[in-house]
Amino acid sequence: MSPPPSDKKQSGTARVLGSASAGICEIAVFHPVDTISKRLMSNQLKITSAAQLNSVIFREHANKALGSRLFTLFPGLGYAACYKILQRVYKYGGQPFANEFLTANFKETYDNLFGPKTGKALLSATAGSLIGIGEVVLLPLDVLKIKRQTNPESFKGRGFLKILADEGFGLYRGWGWTAARNAPGSFALFGGNSFAKEYIFGLTDYSSATWTQNFITSIFGASASLIVSAPLDVIKTRIQNRNFDNPESGFTILKNMAKNEGVTAFFKGLTPKLLTTGPKLVFSFALAQSLIPAFDKLLK
Repeated sequence: MSPPPSDKKQSGTARVLGSASAGICEIAVFHPVDTISKRLMSNQLKITSAAQLNSVIFREHANKALGSRLFTLFPGLGYAACYKILQRVYKYGGQPFANEFLTANFKETYDNLFGPKTGKALLSATAGSLIGIGEVVLLPLDVLKIKRQTNPESFKGRGFLKILADEGFGLYRGWGWTAARNAPGSFALFGGNSFAKEYIFGLTDYSSATWTQNFITSIFGASASLIVSAPLDVIKTRIQNRNFDNPESGFTILKNMAKNEGVTAFFKGLTPKLLTTGPKLVFSFALAQSLIPAFDKLLK
């Protein structure tokens, strides 16, 4: 039995344009949702009423009119735009390159261990995991975005260049936890997506998927990614949202969370993430997978 054909390769330009476009659309639609999710993850108190939930989400603006409150959900938009676009270009545009490298060098090993179909999906997942680990390069932009969303007082009137000069490599605080979160999270994202394409739609060329197929398979990948990475994501967010002059290690945060908040604290914000960040990830992932082949076709 001959092995299934390889995925069609798109140009590097198409991958950059498709993933960047997906990132721009994502930030335009979902930045307020991301702010809400980060503030819920940063909250260390049990929410028992709608008034308390309102206070956690809108902070000192909780008593303003609804329209005014909604506009307060756009802090750190500049950092968020830079981070999200670079992240999506790196992640969605970079994973195919990593996948092609692994396929060229390890396809036979994966096929022998897992079979052609499962091996192909696991190669895609492994490529995603490697790309996820390398994502820590963009960590400073993510740190500044989260601090703007959850702890704007930490900036003390300083601009971007001043913070870079003052904090230096301190902006990479929590990089180990970020890599530990990204590795399984990206593995699950690309793996769940690939398994769905293989076993639900029977696709041999993933790039030939329709928009509907990309959307459905992205739901599988995004849901798996959010669930797998949830505990480490909470720790990562709490490391990043603290004042620059008051750092706390991930292990200290982990110990205090387990002691003071219980095991369920590691899944704080998971439900709103599945309901809010989930659609955001599905939206951008499905869009990137559809736009990259479209740009490739257009450029040719």
